[in-house]
Amino acid sequence: MSKEKIENIISKYINHEASEAEIEELLVWLEDPKNEKAFKENIAVSHYLNKSFKKFDSAKAYKNTLQIYKTSKKKKRISAYFAYAVAASLVLLISLTIIFNKDNNTVINDSSVVNNITQGTDKATLTLEDGTDIILEKGQDYVANNVISNGEELVYNSNANSKTEIVYNYLTVPRGGQYMVKLSDGTQVWLNSESKLKYPVNFVANADREVELLYGEAYFDVSPSENHNGSVFKVYSQQQEINVLGTEFNVKSYKDEDIIQTTLVEGKITLDVSTFKNILNPAEQLTFNTTNKSINKKVVDVKRYVSWKDGYFTFEDKSLEEVCKIMSRWYDVDFEISNSEIKNIELSGSVRKNQNIENILMSLYNLKDIQYEIKENKKVYLK
Repeated sequence: MSKEKIENIISKYINHEASEAEIEELLVWLEDPKNEKAFKENIAVSHYLNKSFKKFDSAKAYKNTLQIYKTSKKKKRISAYFAYAVAASLVLLISLTIIFNKDNNTVINDSSVVNNITQGTDKATLTLEDGTDIILEKGQDYVANNVISNGEELVYNSNANSKTEIVYNYLTVPRGGQYMVKLSDGTQVWLNSESKLKYPVNFVANADREVELLYGEAYFDVSPSENHNGSVFKVYSQQQEINVLGTEFNVKSYKDEDIIQTTLVEGKITLDVSTFKNILNPAEQLTFNTTNKSINKKVVDVKRYVSWKDGYFTFEDKSLEEVCKIMSRWYDVDFEISNSEIKNIELSGSVRKNQNIENILMSLYNLKDIQYEIKENKKVYLK
């Protein structure tokens, strides 16, 4: 089985999306001891286990679980329930092995320091055409003449189009936030942490529908042009222009990065980048370096690049430094890596966003021996 295929199955299993057949493939693959290390690296970062399991005989139970699976194969086709039970046991046992096969039992977090780092949530600032700022937060409603919010999403009136005048609003998502906005044409936009979108309150009839991602990351589900008399939807981001007829895609364009990354999920888009025009098909990604103007287009597993919208961090051979940058935006925390040798350690796996940051930090320690210390000023030191 290819590396890409097994990583995909493991990721789907962790997210409870694997089919019965895929779980059976995973279990067969796990029978080969050579695959244990690869499995560890994929699941360990997603599972943090309490040390109360310390006395558990993981080696013996691991052997017994595999034997149960082999026996069940001989008798009949394995059921979905049993397959999940066996796979869950393997995850538990392998994770225990990772955590407790340590020569160093050093306490890596000072318990006297209160962890005031909270996970991100739905929050944003809406800037109206007159410059007024409206704070949008989960659990709080906002109602105006042409727009409403339930605290988790912002929805514009879809009944009216402007005849001539274009009036703009801005939606700014801070670090530690995320938000969804439904534009007046029905297009839905999910904004990641530390992102800002400029858009018309109403689009001009029979004209291009234009928005601008000023910075950050956004996932677009564009209302088809055929529903708007052929009007093309355009997204501007730094030195890039995207022309859309109706499709789903992700744009990553942060202020502190010199890379603009556009990933197409479905449909087709045209990108005008610098002096080049490129067409993207589903599962293709174009990366543009704003510094040296280089362009790279390749086929990717799109789930790895859009999972943030569905509540997961997904990393594929990401350096520790890159992972820290992603987590700093969601948890609104600053990282400092004191040991330069660990900055480029590569990590792969899928991690739930709705969990305490210490769960992830402990997983990094268990997986790569990366020690951490949380300070009161919302700063995390890694070494």
